[in-house]
Amino acid sequence: MKNLPTDLLRTFVTINQLGGFTQAGEVLGRSQPAVSLQVKRLEELLGVKLFDRGQGLQLTEEGQMLMSCARKMLELNDALVSRLGSPQVSGAVRLGIPNDFEVSFLATTLGRFSQSYPNVTLDVSSDISANLLHDYKKGAYDLVMAIEESNQPHPRLTNFILDPLVWVRSSNLMLEPGAPLPLILYPKGCLYRKSIINALTQANLPWRIVYSTSSLLGIHAAIKAGLGISVLAKSTVPDDLEHSPEYAPCPALGSVSVGFCYNGNELNAASRMLLDYLRNALHRL
Repeated sequence: MKNLPTDLLRTFVTINQLGGFTQAGEVLGRSQPAVSLQVKRLEELLGVKLFDRGQGLQLTEEGQMLMSCARKMLELNDALVSRLGSPQVSGAVRLGIPNDFEVSFLATTLGRFSQSYPNVTLDVSSDISANLLHDYKKGAYDLVMAIEESNQPHPRLTNFILDPLVWVRSSNLMLEPGAPLPLILYPKGCLYRKSIINALTQANLPWRIVYSTSSLLGIHAAIKAGLGISVLAKSTVPDDLEHSPEYAPCPALGSVSVGFCYNGNELNAASRMLLDYLRNALHRL
């Protein structure tokens, strides 16, 4: 019986997540040739091709099967290592997270962290990123996960990923030709709201706000009810909602950076452990 090394599986999953061998190497601390050799070794162990290189690194049918299993295997591996291999850490962490990620990402991730580090007390608040970053400067948080515009000359966030913005709507939504676009938005200050309004204004498309709320579940409910359309980061969209980078007549909106804001010199042991945990989870999206 063959054994699949977890380092090969982690490389395989990271390539698929980031869309390239070079990008995966940067995250994993390996050169592009070393990443290629790891994929070759994994393919030789299994006797199958995992990527269709003629189709922009699309997964083959065997690759898709392995991807599903590899994610689960790595989650079990990481949970076990965290639980048994890490030092006992205690303390409190004040964490701020964007509204979008409290359901799709952090609820599960924080649950696993709490199980691995039961002596760490988490004080978690969710809000739009502008408020989180403002309150962080005032000392309200030890660590903030936030969203900002991509390609900033002086980014405030570190360890970030790029997450495409997509138009989100219900399958039963019917838009009247020429009528103002019905928008479902977060309150003023939200980066998504700013991106939507700027893009539609530049495209000379009429719009109106039909629903505004700071609640992610409220945004989801309004979309499912067919009240209008909205924009979210792709990784946060639930499976039962339709989404795409472009949606006629709406223009593409590009990507946002999702990362962290903190002062490494002021983090306690518990905060550092949580940061590592969240950072690894973010790069597995």
